[in-house]
Amino acid sequence: MSAHHEHDHEHGHSHGEGAHAHPTGIRGIFYGLFVPHSHDAADSIDDALEASKEGVRAVKISLFILLGTTLLQFIVVLLSGSVALLADTIHNFADALTAVPLWIAFVLGRRAATRKYTYGFGRAEDLAGLFIVGVVALSAVVAAWQSIDRLVHPHPLHNLWWVLAAGLIGFAGNEAVAIYRIRVGQQIGSAALVADGVHARIDGFTSLAVVVGALGVILGFPLADPIVGLLISAAIIVLLWGTVRSIGCRLMDGIEPGLVDRAEHALKHTPGVLSVTDLRLRWVGHRLQGAATIVVADTTLSAAELVAREAGHRLSHELPNLDDMAISTVSTATYPAGGRAAR
Repeated sequence: MSAHHEHDHEHGHSHGEGAHAHPTGIRGIFYGLFVPHSHDAADSIDDALEASKEGVRAVKISLFILLGTTLLQFIVVLLSGSVALLADTIHNFADALTAVPLWIAFVLGRRAATRKYTYGFGRAEDLAGLFIVGVVALSAVVAAWQSIDRLVHPHPLHNLWWVLAAGLIGFAGNEAVAIYRIRVGQQIGSAALVADGVHARIDGFTSLAVVVGALGVILGFPLADPIVGLLISAAIIVLLWGTVRSIGCRLMDGIEPGLVDRAEHALKHTPGVLSVTDLRLRWVGHRLQGAATIVVADTTLSAAELVAREAGHRLSHELPNLDDMAISTVSTATYPAGGRAAR
């Protein structure tokens, strides 16, 4: 049977034994900034259609903010000739463009399953994540090429105070977009949207690097501008690795162990469930699907179905992003020893 959401019930979230361990101190600060979770069950949106609408809204708003920021920066690039600011502007424009495939993916994800795509079109979101990675990597290569060319062929800079202002505008615009994308991505469980938010945050810090480069030129070190451009490119590639791992994990049906622990906890603590013999979860876009086998007492079929229904009900409250959970039951006659532990 399948577990579906029932919105008119109140149910506390029990987090089970699988709490995540996070880095602390300075490392923890950077971990939280650049490797945020794509799933935050305590604040999640459990309706699939509403989640998709929130995702599309986040993409639209962030797209227009970033395009506005990019336009202002490009005007200053023309006035100043700063290659570091050009690198930052190119990357900001690339980041704005990544909203387009993500927008398409959210729209596709709303389509009903077909006989060919029986699981629906949620995977389009993860494919959009791969596209995002490719575009951001390409922007880093273009920015590096421009910086190297400027090192070989130096060019005087103008209107450096405008460059400083453009860098600060770039930081403010990108950080606003990052906060918004990451928050919505966590609410709907979208790794691709969280990844896009992290990229916006990276762009914000590279904009601050532009400010540093401009200050270096003002203080009499003209090569500071292209050097900062190269550092920006290198930072983009290094920080991109975490996103590659996250998206790749989704495409390989990887799941956060803490979610499995919580699902197992919800099933095991359902009255009538003696043990959980099999438990599987996977992300399809920003929604969860899975299957489980529970062991119940040797009783009637109708009683076993009631236990499975209650187990599904508890599970849907523990994991609000859960779209479908096929729960099958076996009796102690089949598993006299209480069954094997859940994987």
